[in-house]
Amino acid sequence: MAALAKVLVVAEHDHGTLKGATLNTITAALQCGGEVHVLVAGANAAGAAQAAAQVAGVAKVLLADAPDLAEQLGENVAAQVLAVARNYSHLLFPATAHGKNVAPRVAALLDVAQISDAMKVVGPDTFERPIYAGNAIATVQSLDTIKVITVRTTGFDPAASSGGSAAVENLAAVADSGLSVFLGSEIAKLDRPELTAAKIIVSGGRALGSNDKFNDVLMPLADKLGAALGASRAAVDAGYAPNDWQVGQTGKIVAPQLYVAVGISGAIQHLAGMKDSKVIVAINKDPEAPIFSVADYGLEADLFTAVPELTASL
Repeated sequence: MAALAKVLVVAEHDHGTLKGATLNTITAALQCGGEVHVLVAGANAAGAAQAAAQVAGVAKVLLADAPDLAEQLGENVAAQVLAVARNYSHLLFPATAHGKNVAPRVAALLDVAQISDAMKVVGPDTFERPIYAGNAIATVQSLDTIKVITVRTTGFDPAASSGGSAAVENLAAVADSGLSVFLGSEIAKLDRPELTAAKIIVSGGRALGSNDKFNDVLMPLADKLGAALGASRAAVDAGYAPNDWQVGQTGKIVAPQLYVAVGISGAIQHLAGMKDSKVIVAINKDPEAPIFSVADYGLEADLFTAVPELTASL
């Protein structure tokens, strides 16, 4: 890669502040070599741009600020990325719902192959990514002039949010694509930490048996620990927990300091979403449950007895 190559991180933000996933993606960008720039595309997003400018290692922040970027519609953000894409060797996005919405559009319009879920930077053109629900790791080399990459944020430590002093450059915002229209949103108000940012997660599985049991058994433990609540896909499909609590290959990928798996057997799809957790505690009455193979601490017990006892002892 040329010495003057530049890497662009497309920030995920709420206009006023950066989302944590952006910091992990900046770490990956720094490992790609070259100068790291951050694109903040939004409306009244100067706050997010200033936050990006303070991140250690960032050389420049590009701010595209316009009403048409207020709702982060994939078509409009992709067009904004494409307006500057030819200046960069790498375009990095967090592998979140937002990043996965924009990156494939950019890759397709640039006619390059996207590298998805990069979890390690081996070199400027070589990356590791999980396949088969994380049971195998593929080493992928890209010969594309511009590399479009989504970053599995659990694979990288967050960059320091202070210590940088990058300049903020204002970009001309692209016109509204007219391809989609924002109709509205329903934002869930959480009394506990957001799942992907939580340091402690208590997750429940189908063994809990009902939504009431899910709440009665797990919520007191989560409250004591100051934890976010998660669930297996089986529990979500059964209606015991809302969809946005789902952890796993088809849910959210998490890597908290502590993950407590209650009544979760440990299907491969669930393990793919949480096995990078620093400490895993499993409570299950089935001694053959696959969750015990990844757990640091396992308790073979009836969850309806063990969890209340654990909660009471905290």
